Amino acid sequence: MGELGFHLPSLLVYLVNFGLLLALLYFFAYKRILALLDQRSGRIRESLEEAERARQEAAKAREEMGDQLAEARREGQQMLEQARQAAERFREEERERARQEAESLLERARQEIRQERNAAVEDVRRHFGDLAITAAERVVERSLDRSAHHDLIEKVLEEGFEPSRE
Repeated sequence: MGELGFHLPSLLVYLVNFGLLLALLYFFAYKRILALLDQRSGRIRESLEEAERARQEAAKAREEMGDQLAEARREGQQMLEQARQAAERFREEERERARQEAESLLERARQEIRQERNAAVEDVRRHFGDLAITAAERVVERSLDRSAHHDLIEKVLEEGFEPSRE
């Protein structure tokens, strides 16, 4: 073996040293190293579990946000529909108010026309009475009692000439 470059006593010393070193490491460091590795694998496992929980919570939060967004959209659509309906009601109320105002103005105009027509008829009656008395005076060629004849003409006009009421 010497020819191969191995020296048996040195090899035995190396093997004994290695065995002693291995025994010392086993008794003093191996259990501690295994404990440290177990702790580390436990922390890694906990971190992975925590990451999985966080992922699940994020997925749940995303789903809740999607639900809230859908609800907000529904509420927005509902608010738009309510606003549309309110605008339509307002438009209808304004149309009705304008129609009522137009009818009111029309009725007032009719009332004024009736009053003016009645005033014109009354004015024509007065002038007709004066004209009739003047014509009668000229025919008879004497002055008649104007107030008596005026009352007589008024009475005849009321009995025989009634203006149409409209």
